[in-house]
Amino acid sequence: MGITMTPFSEKAIKIMQSIPEGKVATYGQIAILAGNHRAARRVSRLIHTCSKKYNLPWQRIVNIQGKISLKDEKYDLQYELLKSEGVEFGLNDAIDLSKFGF
Repeated sequence: MGITMTPFSEKAIKIMQSIPEGKVATYGQIAILAGNHRAARRVSRLIHTCSKKYNLPWQRIVNIQGKISLKDEKYDLQYELLKSEGVEFGLNDAIDLSKFGF
């Protein structure tokens, strides 16, 4: 079961592809920019189903608190990828979105 490429999906993918190294965006932020403020979960689904096909920088997407939402090994991988791009983690491993936000 894949994603239907709606105008929203196409916009969200383009937005994700444009997030530069060393910056992060939230699921909700991408949803708003793509035209549907209620579609943060849809952004998450796009990441999970389309990252390889569209070369999405999935590691640059975090939750509204500036934290990684993934668990276990995937958390560790995302953390290390972001650190290697120069993203800094603060208290409780939160990223300062005012400094590192897209």
